[in-house]
Amino acid sequence: MADPQARRTRRTYALTVVVGLAASALTAVAGSRTWATGHASAAGMRVSATVPGSQTAPLVAALGLVALAGWGVVLVTRRRIRRAVAVVGLLASLGAVAAAVHGLTTVGGDVMSALRDQGAGGGALSSQTTGWPFFALAMSLVAAGTFAVAVLRVHGWPEMGSKYDAPTARPDASDREPDMWRALDEGKDPTS
Repeated sequence: MADPQARRTRRTYALTVVVGLAASALTAVAGSRTWATGHASAAGMRVSATVPGSQTAPLVAALGLVALAGWGVVLVTRRRIRRAVAVVGLLASLGAVAAAVHGLTTVGGDVMSALRDQGAGGGALSSQTTGWPFFALAMSLVAAGTFAVAVLRVHGWPEMGSKYDAPTARPDASDREPDMWRALDEGKDPTS
């Protein structure tokens, strides 16, 4: 029967990685969606504007992608490198949190500015924030939490075996080929 501690460690590892991957990817997606819309009238015509997250808070999507890449590196590395990458992922996720908060505070002004650029006057300007900035904030917080767990527990997580390492000590097959022909020329069996 398997060790209960080992099963718990593997379960924590799998859950943390899956949730972290999903949260990082969703942070990047939410950071590129429409964060606010606005409507106004300009010279008797109705104008509207949308402000994507990539305009008002471009770091959210970018740092979400950094965090997503970090999970890929955490999966294939070992020991100190794995922990260092988890720290970088944590910093990227916290940066996405800060960028989302900043974007939430400025998105209303950005949509009003976009309406004014289209000629809307000081009359009835209205803007509405979508749910995407809040979703980006929530997902970046979840991603930061999973990276915090990774930083604390990465030392006990399962690692890829050494069979996936680059073959540095093994001689290359092209190096052995002339020796095989030489052995045949000398009348020796190269397979023994």
